[in-house]
Amino acid sequence: MSVALISVSDKTGLVPFAQALTQADVTILATGGTAKALRAAHVAVQELKDVTGFPEILDGRVKSLHPKIHGGILWLRDDEEQDRQRRAFGLPDIRFVVVNLYPFRETIRRPDVSLEDAIEQIDIGGCAVARSAAKNHRHVTVVVDPKDYEEVTGEIVRSGETSLKLRQRLAVKAFGHISAYDATIAGYLQERFGITELPSAWSLPLENGQALRYGENPHQRGTLYGEFWRHFQQLHGKELSYNNLLDIDSGVGLLADFTDRPTVAILKHGIPCGIGSADTLREAWEKALATDREAPFGGVVAVNRPLDLSFAETLSGIFTEVVVAPEFDREALALLQKKKNLRLLSADFAQIPRHRFSFRSILGDSVLAQEPDTASISTESRQVASRRSPTPAEWEAMEFGWRVCKHVRSNAIVFAAADRTLGIGAGQMSRVDAARLAIAKAGHAGLSLAGSAVASDAYFPFADSLLHAADAGATAVIQPGGSIRDPEVIAAADERGLALVFTGRRHFRH
Repeated sequence: MSVALISVSDKTGLVPFAQALTQADVTILATGGTAKALRAAHVAVQELKDVTGFPEILDGRVKSLHPKIHGGILWLRDDEEQDRQRRAFGLPDIRFVVVNLYPFRETIRRPDVSLEDAIEQIDIGGCAVARSAAKNHRHVTVVVDPKDYEEVTGEIVRSGETSLKLRQRLAVKAFGHISAYDATIAGYLQERFGITELPSAWSLPLENGQALRYGENPHQRGTLYGEFWRHFQQLHGKELSYNNLLDIDSGVGLLADFTDRPTVAILKHGIPCGIGSADTLREAWEKALATDREAPFGGVVAVNRPLDLSFAETLSGIFTEVVVAPEFDREALALLQKKKNLRLLSADFAQIPRHRFSFRSILGDSVLAQEPDTASISTESRQVASRRSPTPAEWEAMEFGWRVCKHVRSNAIVFAAADRTLGIGAGQMSRVDAARLAIAKAGHAGLSLAGSAVASDAYFPFADSLLHAADAGATAVIQPGGSIRDPEVIAAADERGLALVFTGRRHFRH
Protein backbone atom coordinates (compact mmCIF):
# COMPACT_ATOMS: atom_id res chain seq x y z
CA MET A 1 0.00 0.00 0.00
CA SER A 2 1.31 3.43 -0.89
CA VAL A 3 2.02 5.90 1.88
CA ALA A 4 1.74 9.68 2.18
CA LEU A 5 4.15 11.37 4.56
CA ILE A 6 2.53 14.57 5.84
CA SER A 7 4.27 17.09 8.06
CA VAL A 8 2.88 20.62 7.83
CA SER A 9 3.05 23.73 9.97
CA ASP A 10 0.39 25.45 7.83
CA LYS A 11 -2.64 23.20 8.17
CA THR A 12 -4.79 25.04 5.63
CA GLY A 13 -6.82 22.45 3.69
CA LEU A 14 -5.07 19.59 5.50
CA VAL A 15 -8.10 17.60 6.62
CA PRO A 16 -10.01 17.37 3.29
CA PHE A 17 -6.74 16.61 1.50
CA ALA A 18 -5.89 13.77 3.89
CA GLN A 19 -9.45 12.47 3.67
CA ALA A 20 -9.18 12.34 -0.13
CA LEU A 21 -5.91 10.42 0.10
CA THR A 22 -7.43 7.96 2.57
CA GLN A 23 -10.37 7.36 0.24
CA ALA A 24 -7.81 6.51 -2.47
CA ASP A 25 -6.35 3.80 -0.17
CA VAL A 26 -3.27 5.83 0.72
CA THR A 27 -1.94 5.31 4.24
CA ILE A 28 -1.26 8.54 6.11
CA LEU A 29 2.04 8.81 7.97
CA ALA A 30 2.49 12.03 9.94
CA THR A 31 4.65 13.85 12.47
CA GLY A 32 3.29 14.64 15.93
CA GLY A 33 1.45 17.93 15.43
CA THR A 34 0.03 16.94 12.07
CA ALA A 35 -1.04 13.53 13.37
CA LYS A 36 -2.82 15.17 16.29
CA ALA A 37 -4.77 17.49 13.96
CA LEU A 38 -5.79 14.59 11.71
CA ARG A 39 -6.91 12.39 14.60
CA ALA A 40 -9.03 15.25 15.89
CA ALA A 41 -10.79 15.16 12.49
CA HIS A 42 -11.17 11.35 12.71
CA VAL A 43 -8.65 10.66 9.93
CA ALA A 44 -6.74 7.39 10.34
CA VAL A 45 -3.05 8.16 10.74
CA GLN A 46 0.23 6.57 11.76
CA GLU A 47 3.00 8.51 13.46
CA LEU A 48 6.58 8.37 12.22
CA LYS A 49 7.77 6.71 15.40
CA ASP A 50 5.45 3.78 14.69
CA VAL A 51 7.39 3.14 11.47
CA THR A 52 10.91 4.10 12.51
CA GLY A 53 10.73 2.69 16.04
CA PHE A 54 12.45 5.90 17.11
CA PRO A 55 10.67 8.75 18.95
CA GLU A 56 10.86 12.44 18.18
CA ILE A 57 13.78 13.78 20.20
CA LEU A 58 15.48 17.02 21.17
CA ASP A 59 12.19 18.89 21.61
CA GLY A 60 11.12 17.91 18.09
CA ARG A 61 14.37 18.95 16.40
CA VAL A 62 14.75 15.41 15.06
CA LYS A 63 11.66 13.68 13.67
CA SER A 64 11.96 12.60 10.05
CA LEU A 65 15.76 12.30 9.78
CA HIS A 66 15.77 8.50 9.64
CA PRO A 67 16.89 5.93 7.02
CA LYS A 68 13.45 4.29 6.93
CA ILE A 69 11.85 7.60 5.99
CA HIS A 70 14.37 8.71 3.37
CA GLY A 71 14.80 5.17 2.09
CA GLY A 72 11.03 4.88 1.73
CA ILE A 73 11.04 8.04 -0.38
CA LEU A 74 14.20 7.57 -2.45
CA TRP A 75 14.05 3.96 -3.61
CA LEU A 76 13.58 3.48 -7.37
CA ARG A 77 10.36 1.64 -8.07
CA ASP A 78 11.66 0.17 -11.34
CA ASP A 79 14.85 -1.24 -9.79
CA GLU A 80 14.41 -4.84 -8.58
CA GLU A 81 17.48 -4.78 -6.36
CA GLN A 82 16.35 -1.59 -4.61
CA ASP A 83 12.88 -3.10 -4.16
CA ARG A 84 14.50 -6.16 -2.59
CA GLN A 85 16.47 -3.94 -0.20
CA ARG A 86 13.34 -1.97 0.65
CA ARG A 87 11.52 -5.15 1.65
CA ALA A 88 14.52 -6.49 3.56
CA PHE A 89 14.77 -3.35 5.65
CA GLY A 90 11.02 -2.81 5.99
CA LEU A 91 10.96 0.56 4.25
CA PRO A 92 7.51 2.07 3.68
CA ASP A 93 6.45 2.79 0.09
CA ILE A 94 6.19 6.58 0.45
CA ARG A 95 4.63 7.88 -2.77
CA PHE A 96 3.55 11.30 -1.49
CA VAL A 97 5.51 13.78 0.60
CA VAL A 98 3.45 16.72 1.82
CA VAL A 99 5.42 19.32 3.78
CA ASN A 100 5.44 23.01 4.42
CA LEU A 101 8.27 24.43 6.39
CA TYR A 102 8.52 26.10 9.76
CA PRO A 103 7.29 29.69 9.51
CA PHE A 104 10.71 31.34 9.54
CA ARG A 105 9.69 34.41 7.51
CA GLU A 106 6.59 35.01 9.65
CA THR A 107 8.70 34.66 12.81
CA ILE A 108 11.34 37.21 11.84
CA ARG A 109 8.64 39.74 10.96
CA ARG A 110 7.86 40.10 14.66
CA PRO A 111 9.56 43.26 15.87
CA ASP A 112 10.56 41.66 19.19
CA VAL A 113 11.82 38.34 17.83
CA SER A 114 15.03 37.07 19.41
CA LEU A 115 17.83 35.41 17.48
CA GLU A 116 17.19 32.20 19.41
CA ASP A 117 13.49 32.18 18.46
CA ALA A 118 14.37 32.76 14.82
CA ILE A 119 16.91 29.95 14.76
CA GLU A 120 14.40 27.51 16.23
CA GLN A 121 12.20 28.18 13.21
CA ILE A 122 14.86 26.96 10.76
CA ASP A 123 13.40 23.77 9.32
CA ILE A 124 15.77 20.84 8.78
CA GLY A 125 13.73 17.66 8.39
CA GLY A 126 11.04 19.25 6.21
CA CYS A 127 13.62 20.53 3.72
CA ALA A 128 15.35 17.15 3.70
CA VAL A 129 12.27 15.03 2.93
CA ALA A 130 11.06 17.54 0.34
CA ARG A 131 14.45 17.35 -1.40
CA SER A 132 14.36 13.57 -1.32
CA ALA A 133 10.89 13.50 -2.86
CA ALA A 134 11.74 16.12 -5.47
CA LYS A 135 14.87 14.20 -6.45
CA ASN A 136 12.82 11.02 -6.91
CA HIS A 137 9.99 12.78 -8.74
CA ARG A 138 9.78 10.00 -11.32
CA HIS A 139 8.03 8.00 -8.62
CA VAL A 140 7.13 10.38 -5.79
CA THR A 141 4.84 13.40 -5.61
CA VAL A 142 6.07 16.28 -3.45
CA VAL A 143 3.67 19.01 -2.29
CA VAL A 144 4.96 22.11 -0.51
CA ASP A 145 1.98 24.41 -1.12
CA PRO A 146 -1.60 23.81 0.06
CA LYS A 147 -2.75 25.48 -3.16
CA ASP A 148 -1.72 22.31 -5.00
CA TYR A 149 -3.83 19.94 -2.90
CA GLU A 150 -6.83 20.13 -5.19
CA GLU A 151 -4.90 19.38 -8.37
CA VAL A 152 -3.11 16.42 -6.77
CA THR A 153 -6.28 14.83 -5.41
CA GLY A 154 -8.08 15.54 -8.68
CA GLU A 155 -5.54 13.50 -10.65
CA ILE A 156 -5.63 10.69 -8.08
CA VAL A 157 -9.41 10.50 -8.26
CA ARG A 158 -9.36 10.44 -12.08
CA SER A 159 -6.50 8.01 -12.69
CA GLY A 160 -5.42 6.56 -9.36
CA GLU A 161 -2.08 8.37 -9.44
CA THR A 162 -0.45 11.66 -10.35
CA SER A 163 0.99 12.31 -13.80
CA LEU A 164 4.71 12.61 -14.43
CA LYS A 165 4.13 16.12 -15.77
CA LEU A 166 2.56 17.21 -12.48
CA ARG A 167 5.29 15.53 -10.44
CA GLN A 168 7.94 17.32 -12.47
CA ARG A 169 6.29 20.68 -11.97
CA LEU A 170 5.86 20.10 -8.23
CA ALA A 171 9.50 18.98 -7.93
CA VAL A 172 10.70 22.21 -9.51
CA LYS A 173 8.42 24.15 -7.19
CA ALA A 174 9.78 22.31 -4.16
CA PHE A 175 13.42 23.01 -5.02
CA GLY A 176 12.57 26.67 -5.66
CA HIS A 177 10.67 26.88 -2.37
CA ILE A 178 13.56 25.40 -0.40
CA SER A 179 16.05 27.68 -2.14
CA ALA A 180 13.98 30.76 -1.31
CA TYR A 181 13.56 29.54 2.27
CA ASP A 182 17.32 29.16 2.69
CA ALA A 183 17.91 32.54 1.04
CA THR A 184 15.58 34.18 3.55
CA ILE A 185 17.52 32.59 6.41
CA ALA A 186 20.87 33.66 4.95
CA GLY A 187 19.66 37.24 4.44
CA TYR A 188 18.26 37.47 7.96
CA LEU A 189 21.40 36.09 9.60
CA GLN A 190 23.60 38.35 7.49
CA GLU A 191 21.69 41.39 8.72
CA ARG A 192 21.43 40.10 12.30
CA PHE A 193 25.15 39.34 12.48
CA GLY A 194 26.03 42.75 11.04
CA ILE A 195 27.75 41.34 7.96
CA THR A 196 27.82 44.19 5.46
CA GLU A 197 29.97 42.84 2.62
CA LEU A 198 28.33 41.29 -0.39
CA PRO A 199 28.50 37.48 -0.15
CA SER A 200 30.51 35.40 -2.62
CA ALA A 201 27.49 33.17 -3.32
CA TRP A 202 23.89 34.24 -3.10
CA SER A 203 20.34 33.07 -3.65
CA LEU A 204 17.40 35.45 -3.59
CA PRO A 205 14.17 34.55 -1.75
CA LEU A 206 11.96 35.01 -4.80
CA GLU A 207 8.62 33.54 -3.80
CA ASN A 208 4.93 34.35 -4.16
CA GLY A 209 5.28 34.75 -7.91
CA GLN A 210 2.35 36.62 -9.44
CA ALA A 211 2.12 36.49 -13.21
CA LEU A 212 1.66 39.91 -14.79
CA ARG A 213 -0.18 40.53 -18.04
CA TYR A 214 3.23 41.04 -19.65
CA GLY A 215 6.59 42.67 -19.01
CA GLU A 216 7.74 46.02 -20.32
CA ASN A 217 6.14 45.15 -23.68
CA PRO A 218 3.29 42.82 -24.66
CA HIS A 219 5.65 40.28 -26.25
CA GLN A 220 7.57 39.84 -22.97
CA ARG A 221 6.35 37.69 -20.09
CA GLY A 222 6.59 39.21 -16.63
CA THR A 223 6.14 38.10 -13.01
CA LEU A 224 6.19 39.91 -9.68
CA TYR A 225 8.01 38.07 -6.88
CA GLY A 226 8.36 38.88 -3.22
CA GLU A 227 6.26 40.63 -0.62
CA PHE A 228 5.06 43.73 -2.44
CA TRP A 229 1.44 42.99 -1.53
CA ARG A 230 2.33 42.67 2.12
CA HIS A 231 3.05 46.42 2.13
CA PHE A 232 0.66 47.73 -0.53
CA GLN A 233 -3.09 47.41 -0.84
CA GLN A 234 -4.87 47.98 -4.14
CA LEU A 235 -8.14 49.75 -3.45
CA HIS A 236 -9.41 50.11 -6.99
CA GLY A 237 -8.64 49.70 -10.67
CA LYS A 238 -7.09 47.32 -13.15
CA GLU A 239 -4.28 44.91 -12.47
CA LEU A 240 -0.91 46.60 -12.09
CA SER A 241 1.49 46.31 -14.99
CA TYR A 242 5.22 45.69 -14.92
CA ASN A 243 5.83 49.35 -15.78
CA ASN A 244 3.35 50.56 -13.16
CA LEU A 245 5.31 48.66 -10.52
CA LEU A 246 8.59 50.23 -11.59
CA ASP A 247 7.04 53.71 -11.42
CA ILE A 248 5.54 53.01 -7.99
CA ASP A 249 8.92 51.85 -6.71
CA SER A 250 10.58 55.00 -8.05
CA GLY A 251 7.89 57.27 -6.64
CA VAL A 252 7.80 55.84 -3.14
CA GLY A 253 11.60 55.70 -3.07
CA LEU A 254 11.75 59.37 -4.02
CA LEU A 255 9.24 60.38 -1.36
CA ALA A 256 11.43 58.73 1.27
CA ASP A 257 13.69 61.77 0.82
CA PHE A 258 10.73 64.16 1.29
CA THR A 259 9.12 63.62 4.67
CA ASP A 260 9.08 67.12 6.14
CA ARG A 261 6.18 68.61 4.11
CA PRO A 262 3.27 67.37 2.00
CA THR A 263 4.88 66.41 -1.30
CA VAL A 264 3.59 65.20 -4.67
CA ALA A 265 5.75 63.32 -7.16
CA ILE A 266 4.65 62.72 -10.74
CA LEU A 267 6.56 60.00 -12.59
CA LYS A 268 6.72 58.55 -16.06
CA HIS A 269 8.89 55.61 -17.11
CA GLY A 270 10.55 55.61 -13.71
CA ILE A 271 11.68 59.24 -14.05
CA PRO A 272 10.34 62.15 -11.99
CA CYS A 273 8.75 64.73 -14.25
CA GLY A 274 7.55 67.06 -11.50
CA ILE A 275 7.87 67.30 -7.71
CA GLY A 276 6.32 69.89 -5.44
CA SER A 277 6.09 70.52 -1.70
CA ALA A 278 3.62 72.78 0.06
CA ASP A 279 1.30 73.05 3.06
CA THR A 280 -1.37 70.97 1.29
CA LEU A 281 -1.27 68.23 -1.32
CA ARG A 282 -3.35 70.30 -3.69
CA GLU A 283 -0.82 73.15 -3.60
CA ALA A 284 2.03 70.66 -3.94
CA TRP A 285 0.31 69.11 -6.95
CA GLU A 286 0.01 72.45 -8.73
CA LYS A 287 3.74 73.02 -8.28
CA ALA A 288 4.63 69.51 -9.48
CA LEU A 289 2.28 69.67 -12.45
CA ALA A 290 3.59 73.05 -13.55
CA THR A 291 7.02 71.53 -14.23
CA ASP A 292 5.66 69.51 -17.13
CA ARG A 293 1.95 69.48 -17.98
CA GLU A 294 2.29 66.93 -20.78
CA ALA A 295 4.41 64.13 -19.31
CA PRO A 296 1.97 63.25 -16.48
CA PHE A 297 -0.57 61.94 -19.03
CA GLY A 298 -0.74 58.23 -18.24
CA GLY A 299 1.79 58.57 -15.44
CA VAL A 300 1.97 57.68 -11.77
CA VAL A 301 1.25 60.09 -8.93
CA ALA A 302 2.72 59.43 -5.49
CA VAL A 303 1.96 61.52 -2.41
CA ASN A 304 3.34 61.33 1.11
CA ARG A 305 0.25 62.41 3.05
CA PRO A 306 -3.32 61.05 3.29
CA LEU A 307 -5.10 61.94 0.07
CA ASP A 308 -8.06 64.24 0.77
CA LEU A 309 -11.13 65.23 -1.22
CA SER A 310 -9.69 68.56 -2.33
CA PHE A 311 -6.76 66.87 -4.01
CA ALA A 312 -8.97 64.08 -5.39
CA GLU A 313 -11.15 66.69 -7.11
CA THR A 314 -8.08 68.04 -8.87
CA LEU A 315 -6.86 64.59 -9.90
CA SER A 316 -10.22 63.39 -11.17
CA GLY A 317 -9.96 65.54 -14.28
CA ILE A 318 -6.57 64.19 -15.39
CA PHE A 319 -5.77 60.81 -16.91
CA THR A 320 -3.32 59.00 -14.65
CA GLU A 321 -2.52 55.30 -14.46
CA VAL A 322 -1.82 54.96 -10.73
CA VAL A 323 -2.18 57.00 -7.57
CA VAL A 324 -0.35 55.80 -4.47
CA ALA A 325 -0.74 57.36 -1.03
CA PRO A 326 -0.38 56.40 2.64
CA GLU A 327 -4.17 56.41 2.81
CA PHE A 328 -7.27 57.88 1.13
CA ASP A 329 -10.03 59.84 2.84
CA ARG A 330 -13.40 58.14 2.40
CA GLU A 331 -14.78 60.94 0.21
CA ALA A 332 -11.61 61.09 -1.88
CA LEU A 333 -11.67 57.34 -2.45
CA ALA A 334 -15.32 57.38 -3.47
CA LEU A 335 -14.67 60.14 -6.02
CA LEU A 336 -11.58 58.53 -7.56
CA GLN A 337 -13.23 55.13 -7.75
CA LYS A 338 -15.62 56.56 -10.33
CA LYS A 339 -12.72 56.31 -12.78
CA LYS A 340 -13.01 52.63 -13.71
CA ASN A 341 -9.43 51.91 -14.70
CA LEU A 342 -7.55 54.18 -12.29
CA ARG A 343 -5.40 52.07 -9.99
CA LEU A 344 -5.43 53.28 -6.39
CA LEU A 345 -2.88 51.95 -3.90
CA SER A 346 -2.29 52.63 -0.25
CA ALA A 347 0.80 51.82 1.77
CA ASP A 348 2.38 52.77 5.05
CA PHE A 349 5.52 54.28 3.55
CA ALA A 350 7.35 54.34 6.88
CA GLN A 351 6.94 50.58 7.31
CA ILE A 352 8.15 49.55 3.87
CA PRO A 353 11.68 48.16 4.28
CA ARG A 354 14.30 49.89 2.19
CA HIS A 355 16.32 47.79 -0.23
CA ARG A 356 19.32 46.18 1.43
CA PHE A 357 20.80 45.58 -2.01
CA SER A 358 19.76 46.35 -5.56
CA PHE A 359 20.12 43.95 -8.48
CA ARG A 360 20.37 44.14 -12.26
CA SER A 361 20.56 41.21 -14.65
CA ILE A 362 23.18 41.27 -17.40
CA LEU A 363 24.27 38.96 -20.20
CA GLY A 364 25.39 35.42 -19.50
CA ASP A 365 22.70 34.82 -16.89
CA SER A 366 24.72 37.10 -14.61
CA VAL A 367 23.56 39.57 -12.00
CA LEU A 368 25.05 42.79 -10.69
CA ALA A 369 24.46 43.52 -7.01
CA GLN A 370 25.17 46.70 -5.12
CA GLU A 371 24.21 48.60 -2.02
CA PRO A 372 21.36 51.00 -2.77
CA ASP A 373 22.01 54.73 -2.97
CA THR A 374 20.57 55.75 0.39
CA ALA A 375 22.84 58.75 0.89
CA SER A 376 21.05 62.00 1.64
CA ILE A 377 22.17 65.58 1.64
CA SER A 378 22.28 65.50 5.43
CA THR A 379 25.05 62.86 5.27
CA GLU A 380 27.19 64.63 2.69
CA SER A 381 29.95 67.12 3.31
CA ARG A 382 29.00 70.23 1.42
CA GLN A 383 31.73 72.67 0.51
CA VAL A 384 31.23 76.12 -0.93
CA ALA A 385 33.66 76.24 -3.85
CA SER A 386 32.83 79.72 -5.19
CA ARG A 387 33.78 83.10 -3.80
CA ARG A 388 30.14 83.84 -3.07
CA SER A 389 28.29 81.73 -0.51
CA PRO A 390 24.68 80.77 -1.19
CA THR A 391 21.91 82.80 0.37
CA PRO A 392 19.46 80.95 2.69
CA ALA A 393 16.93 80.85 -0.16
CA GLU A 394 19.53 79.40 -2.52
CA TRP A 395 20.49 76.75 0.03
CA GLU A 396 16.86 75.65 0.22
CA ALA A 397 16.54 75.50 -3.56
CA MET A 398 19.80 73.58 -3.93
CA GLU A 399 18.79 71.07 -1.28
CA PHE A 400 15.42 70.49 -2.94
CA GLY A 401 17.01 70.00 -6.35
CA TRP A 402 19.72 67.73 -4.97
CA ARG A 403 17.17 65.44 -3.31
CA VAL A 404 15.29 65.13 -6.60
CA CYS A 405 18.40 64.74 -8.75
CA LYS A 406 19.37 61.50 -7.02
CA HIS A 407 16.22 59.90 -8.42
CA VAL A 408 16.54 61.18 -12.01
CA ARG A 409 18.07 59.01 -14.73
CA SER A 410 21.66 60.01 -15.47
CA ASN A 411 22.90 62.26 -17.00
CA ALA A 412 20.61 64.36 -14.81
CA ILE A 413 20.15 68.10 -14.41
CA VAL A 414 17.42 69.57 -12.19
CA PHE A 415 16.46 73.24 -11.93
CA ALA A 416 14.61 73.88 -8.67
CA ALA A 417 13.15 76.43 -6.34
CA ALA A 418 12.91 75.87 -2.60
CA ASP A 419 9.71 73.84 -2.92
CA ARG A 420 9.40 72.62 -6.50
CA THR A 421 11.13 71.47 -9.63
CA LEU A 422 11.28 73.89 -12.54
CA GLY A 423 12.99 71.87 -15.24
CA ILE A 424 14.30 68.32 -15.42
CA GLY A 425 16.75 66.95 -17.98
CA ALA A 426 17.05 63.17 -17.69
CA GLY A 427 18.88 60.30 -19.34
CA GLN A 428 20.97 62.31 -21.78
CA MET A 429 24.24 61.14 -23.26
CA SER A 430 26.03 64.36 -22.29
CA ARG A 431 25.56 66.62 -19.31
CA VAL A 432 25.27 69.73 -21.45
CA ASP A 433 22.40 68.06 -23.35
CA ALA A 434 20.70 67.36 -20.02
CA ALA A 435 21.07 71.04 -19.12
CA ARG A 436 19.69 72.15 -22.49
CA LEU A 437 16.75 69.77 -22.15
CA ALA A 438 15.89 70.99 -18.65
CA ILE A 439 16.03 74.61 -19.80
CA ALA A 440 13.89 73.84 -22.85
CA LYS A 441 11.26 72.02 -20.79
CA ALA A 442 11.07 74.88 -18.30
CA GLY A 443 10.61 77.31 -21.18
CA HIS A 444 7.93 75.11 -22.76
CA ALA A 445 6.13 75.04 -19.40
CA GLY A 446 6.34 78.85 -19.17
CA LEU A 447 8.46 78.75 -16.01
CA SER A 448 11.11 81.33 -15.26
CA LEU A 449 14.48 80.02 -14.14
CA ALA A 450 15.57 83.39 -12.76
CA GLY A 451 17.00 82.88 -9.28
CA SER A 452 16.77 79.09 -9.52
CA ALA A 453 19.27 76.51 -8.29
CA VAL A 454 20.73 73.75 -10.46
CA ALA A 455 21.56 70.25 -9.26
CA SER A 456 23.75 67.88 -11.27
CA ASP A 457 24.02 64.22 -10.33
CA ALA A 458 27.72 64.12 -11.31
CA TYR A 459 30.47 66.67 -11.78
CA PHE A 460 30.56 69.10 -14.69
CA PRO A 461 33.35 67.85 -16.99
CA PHE A 462 33.40 71.30 -18.59
CA ALA A 463 32.04 74.72 -17.71
CA ASP A 464 29.52 74.64 -20.58
CA SER A 465 26.61 73.19 -18.55
CA LEU A 466 27.14 75.75 -15.80
CA LEU A 467 27.22 78.58 -18.32
CA HIS A 468 23.99 77.40 -19.93
CA ALA A 469 22.40 77.34 -16.46
CA ALA A 470 23.64 80.86 -15.71
CA ASP A 471 22.37 82.13 -19.05
CA ALA A 472 18.96 80.65 -18.21
CA GLY A 473 18.85 82.59 -14.92
CA ALA A 474 20.21 80.16 -12.30
CA THR A 475 22.14 81.75 -9.46
CA ALA A 476 23.29 78.67 -7.54
CA VAL A 477 24.69 75.27 -8.52
CA ILE A 478 25.15 72.10 -6.50
CA GLN A 479 27.21 69.22 -7.87
CA PRO A 480 29.63 66.55 -6.60
CA GLY A 481 32.83 68.14 -7.90
CA GLY A 482 35.93 66.06 -8.51
CA SER A 483 36.65 66.87 -12.16
CA ILE A 484 40.16 67.73 -13.31
CA ARG A 485 38.49 70.87 -14.69
CA ASP A 486 36.97 71.93 -11.38
CA PRO A 487 39.16 75.08 -11.38
CA GLU A 488 37.73 76.02 -14.78
CA VAL A 489 34.17 75.44 -13.53
CA ILE A 490 34.80 77.41 -10.33
CA ALA A 491 36.27 80.30 -12.32
CA ALA A 492 33.20 80.36 -14.58
CA ALA A 493 30.92 80.41 -11.53
CA ASP A 494 32.86 83.28 -9.98
CA GLU A 495 32.82 85.20 -13.25
CA ARG A 496 29.02 84.92 -13.38
CA GLY A 497 28.56 85.54 -9.66
CA LEU A 498 27.10 82.08 -9.04
CA ALA A 499 27.17 80.27 -5.74
CA LEU A 500 28.79 76.87 -6.35
CA VAL A 501 28.64 74.01 -3.85
CA PHE A 502 30.43 70.67 -4.05
CA THR A 503 28.95 67.67 -2.22
CA GLY A 504 31.78 65.21 -2.79
CA ARG A 505 29.33 62.46 -3.76
CA ARG A 506 27.74 61.66 -7.11
CA HIS A 507 24.39 59.98 -7.72
CA PHE A 508 24.50 58.15 -11.05
CA ARG A 509 21.27 56.28 -11.78
CA HIS A 510 21.56 54.09 -14.85
